[in-house]
Amino acid sequence: MSDDSTATMASLRAGLAADPLWDFALSFYARPGVESACLLLQDDAGVDVCELLWRCWLHRHGLTPAEAPAELAAIHRWQEEVTVPLRTLRRRLKTQAANDPGTAEVRRSIQQAELAAERETLLRLQHLALRTMPLEALSSPIPNLENSLASRWKLQKKEQLLAVQTLECQLDPL
Repeated sequence: MSDDSTATMASLRAGLAADPLWDFALSFYARPGVESACLLLQDDAGVDVCELLWRCWLHRHGLTPAEAPAELAAIHRWQEEVTVPLRTLRRRLKTQAANDPGTAEVRRSIQQAELAAERETLLRLQHLALRTMPLEALSSPIPNLENSLASRWKLQKKEQLLAVQTLECQLDPL
């Protein structure tokens, strides 16, 4: 890596550090269509929404993971062992909670635990991007997020690709 590319990468990582992933995720997720697009991709294609938001955050900063799978293994394990069971239980209790205040209270507690697990995931992903994982600068100033995400998760259905386009339309470049 040349001195110029090292300096550029340091500058890009500094931009990440100044824009916490959690804050980005909350703001981005609240934009029109983003929540429904993320949930469709999660439920229809098995996409990890935290990783999806992380990749959008990186993309916004002109970065992409150079080598993701090995570095993400521990985070995926956390998601499968902690976040997914909480989400499953929260969803399973939804109907019962509508008619039972006690179950509704338990469901709210589970929902808070799920949110805390997702925040922990995002913190781990941010740490990975800031300190550990090799990142690459995107090759063009307006790279195509759709191609990147579609190839990562093998998205092919029309509604999946439309969901990714929604994300791309709502993602403001810096």
